[in-house]
Amino acid sequence: MSSTRLFRVGVVGTIFTAICCFTPVLVWILGALGLSAAVGWLDLVLLPLLVIFLGSALYAFWKRRMV
Repeated sequence: MSSTRLFRVGVVGTIFTAICCFTPVLVWILGALGLSAAVGWLDLVLLPLLVIFLGSALYAFWKRRMV
């Protein structure tokens, strides 16, 4: 994967995960679908995803700067 594509995926993933993590958007969606029982494990999934996407964006940015 090229560093530009990795950077884009990292940034988009970070933004999407941050929106779902820091606002109740995902809670509202899951509640409307009748899946509110899944809300309890959201922090266990969203916070590591945020770290992974942010790390991949930073790595791609660093990789582009070194070239």
